[in-house]
Amino acid sequence: MEQAPAQDELMQRAARGEASARRELIERHQGAVFRLLRRLARDDAQAEDLTQETFITALEHLAAWRGEGTARGWLLSIARSRWLMSRRGAAARHEPAEDSSLEQLGLAAGWGAPMDPEALASQLEQRQVLERALGALDEEAREVLTLRELEELSGEETAQVLGLSLAAMKSRLHRARLALVATVKKGAAHG
Repeated sequence: MEQAPAQDELMQRAARGEASARRELIERHQGAVFRLLRRLARDDAQAEDLTQETFITALEHLAAWRGEGTARGWLLSIARSRWLMSRRGAAARHEPAEDSSLEQLGLAAGWGAPMDPEALASQLEQRQVLERALGALDEEAREVLTLRELEELSGEETAQVLGLSLAAMKSRLHRARLALVATVKKGAAHG
């Protein structure tokens, strides 16, 4: 994680219009921004466009950064907003076909059932399996898992990016983790 003084200095230099600081800000964080947008948009071209829009917006509004959290968290929040705005007027938000209860998700994930932990760990380590499983999840689950688990934002930052209370984010993360495991297990049974 970035150290606050170095982060604050970089952001201040970038806000003053220093080209090298702006380039460094983009170079440090473009990977994280693209990864989030790629998972949300599920389309490389759209993710690339939204990444550019994110940095244009961020550079125009550097003075709005208040130093709370990390620059990466702030940029991911802007990226998410750009993605949500891109969806306005598009098809209605995809909702899961059935609202599984936590108990149903837990059973599907294997709670209470004997399982081979080594086999599950091996399966989860396979990047291709994980990518397919993430892709099969609904948008809310992909979003919270990407921010918290893949981009390693803190719980507070993840909640802030998503515009949720910490408790609501934890609940969404728990449900998403269960759904991910259930999806991986379902894929193993069919694959």
